[in-house]
Amino acid sequence: MPTLTRKGAATRQRILEGAAAHIREFGVAATTLDDVLSRTATSKSQLFHYFPDGREELLLAVARFEATRVLEDQQPQLGYLTSWPAWQEWRDKVVERYRRQGRHCPLNTVMSYLGNTTPAAQAVVSELMNRWQREIGAGVRHMQAVGEIDAGLDPDRAAAAVLACIQGGVLLQLSTGEITHLEAALDMAIAHLRGPAAA
Repeated sequence: MPTLTRKGAATRQRILEGAAAHIREFGVAATTLDDVLSRTATSKSQLFHYFPDGREELLLAVARFEATRVLEDQQPQLGYLTSWPAWQEWRDKVVERYRRQGRHCPLNTVMSYLGNTTPAAQAVVSELMNRWQREIGAGVRHMQAVGEIDAGLDPDRAAAAVLACIQGGVLLQLSTGEITHLEAALDMAIAHLRGPAAA
């Protein structure tokens, strides 16, 4: 994408946020370009200037936007996993985010429509999971440096396991509407990181 002026970037962001909000309210299938134009007070020429390939390109941008929100909603706690109270605060923030979200996941809604197996959609998910895992891994490394986590533990594999616990819990929540699996999985994952001292 070419470099945008400040005004151009603001216009593109307005279109993107408006489309994302409409999809959260009404779903992908019920969201047309005309809906986005009306909601964002944007002309068709403006929309196609920023999203030349139309609806599919806009939906992919919405998927990236929603993926970014997943991590932003966990800040600043996710970026400061420097003590066990900090890990607990992050755990609580993750649980609360998904409790508020309930069974309707905006990112999953858009990804399902785009097709999870398409290269562009896969790239969105991969980038999200890689960034998320790196943040958790940084927290594990910090705790190892201060002697709170076993230095022999592989921080990348540990972070991958914690992330898998979250995703498994969220998947069960989407199926059942219950948050208890996510809470239990995160609690057990953190207890494992803490080792015997957590018993």
